[in-house]
Amino acid sequence: MQDFHNLKVWTKAHQLALAIYSVTQGFPKEEMYGLRSQLRSSCSSIGMNLAEGCGRDGDKEFVRFLHFSMGSANELEYQLLLSRDLRLIRPSQYEDLQNRVTESSECSRLFSES
Repeated sequence: MQDFHNLKVWTKAHQLALAIYSVTQGFPKEEMYGLRSQLRSSCSSIGMNLAEGCGRDGDKEFVRFLHFSMGSANELEYQLLLSRDLRLIRPSQYEDLQNRVTESSECSRLFSES
């Protein structure tokens, strides 16, 4: 077991989640239970899976939760693309958030390979 607070990848995922929550605050009311909810769920799942993996016994279990986290990041990537194409977020917001997702995913992949 390890403290998830000490993981750089968890810190990046947490900051990403805060940014997604902020951006989706301005989504139209009709998206409250649609794309807004999906974006928030996906982004929070990244950090949640990292935290849960840290609470498990052994590296094998930790790596399993890293893979869950990467799956949530992939889901988030598409949701951001869809949000941009539906003009719910600006292209500049998309670029920033997409870069953050990629950074979190790369950190998770490196962790799972070591």
